[in-house]
Amino acid sequence: MPNKQNVENVAKITEQLDGISAMWVVDYRGLTVKETEALRRSLREADAVMGVYKNTLMRLAMENAGLPAMGDVLSGPSAFIFAEGDPVASAKAVKDFAAKNDKLVIKGGVMEGTVYDASQVEAIASLPSREQLYGQLAGLINGFARRIAVSINEIPAGLARALKEVAEQKPAA
Repeated sequence: MPNKQNVENVAKITEQLDGISAMWVVDYRGLTVKETEALRRSLREADAVMGVYKNTLMRLAMENAGLPAMGDVLSGPSAFIFAEGDPVASAKAVKDFAAKNDKLVIKGGVMEGTVYDASQVEAIASLPSREQLYGQLAGLINGFARRIAVSINEIPAGLARALKEVAEQKPAA
């Protein structure tokens, strides 16, 4: 018979899982309080939050939320990063912090119903952010539009040059 506090915790975690774009799992053993605060701060800037829950409660909450089972990723001490905005930004924040601090180990994650291992999460973190992709797309569209405008403008200009050449050759002939 599950106790009331665990049932409430599972309900709370399930509700938190409901509005996320991704969840990353990390091993946080050995982090000091200051380091944990720094990690939480960088995650907040990336529109993500970190929570520490028992793996069994997380398994139940994930099952309730309809997310796939994570298997061995949910073993040992785990902290869970819930990405509420751009999942790439939160993965970058975790990867950058792990690069500076050897104690934080990326274990895996879930994004759009797919389970990812640690190397795949790091690959996701290497992708450009949504804003960068929008900027690149806008630059490409702008480049095409500029080339089209120049090409369209060149038709009457070329015609005018050809008429001028013909006009200059007529009196000479």
